[in-house]
Amino acid sequence: MLRIAVPNKGSLAETAAEMLSEAGYTGRRDSKDLYTVDPVNEVEFFYLRPRDIATYVGSGALDVGITGRDLLLDARMPGAREVESLGFAGSTFRFAGRPGRFTDVADLQGLRVATAYPGLVDAFLDERGIAVDIVPLDGAVESAVQLGVADAVADVVSTGTTLRQAGLEIFGPVLLESDAVLIAGPQEAEGTETLLRRLRGVLAARKYVLIDYDLPAALVEQAVTVAPGLESPTISPLRDPEWVAVRVMSPRRDVNQVMDALYAIGARAILVTEILAARL
Repeated sequence: MLRIAVPNKGSLAETAAEMLSEAGYTGRRDSKDLYTVDPVNEVEFFYLRPRDIATYVGSGALDVGITGRDLLLDARMPGAREVESLGFAGSTFRFAGRPGRFTDVADLQGLRVATAYPGLVDAFLDERGIAVDIVPLDGAVESAVQLGVADAVADVVSTGTTLRQAGLEIFGPVLLESDAVLIAGPQEAEGTETLLRRLRGVLAARKYVLIDYDLPAALVEQAVTVAPGLESPTISPLRDPEWVAVRVMSPRRDVNQVMDALYAIGARAILVTEILAARL
């Protein structure tokens, strides 16, 4: 059986469980369960702290797992590797310090930097030849400067509001753009390719919708320019020989603009349908 590590709690857990469910897997029914088996799909699920997943997978104890790219890199586990971005739990990592004190990461030389991701920050600064004293913390990193524990911090930034409220200013380059990822261990296990294909199908289903519409046959080329689809639209004859029915996949984010454009061309009976699963 394929052994899959899944986040047991936190921002990654709920969406990871939803994706696996949409991919056809049966996970735990009780949030307190740490282990469950899906015999139909021949997989075992192990529910672990997101920060520990890269260690279990990289060591070969488990085959694959879902965790954050930030946690994968922070673990610095040689056997663990990113296989696929899963498109959720996005975050950005930046440095911050007192306003006006820092303009570049080189200004951190010899100073103290507080972070909940010591491995990630240490590797980033090592690549640039900058030596600092890492102060590892587990949460509330933005308070470290005010309390005198550190001279600067490296932390997750969304809008920057939390850092500004703590009297800090962002400086230097982005350390990392992170999101949830599927990771695998040193050996590719049987069932990994099926899992990956299913998760890609979920991502496609979330990203695209189906658009069906009727259109005068003479206007097909114009409509295809507006909504070309992934490869080519499906075009079927109607009872009226001057009209055709068209089906096409379109990015979900653009669907209303595409419908407006198709209607303007002459399309009618325009319908949008959710995609529950896909194999592209």
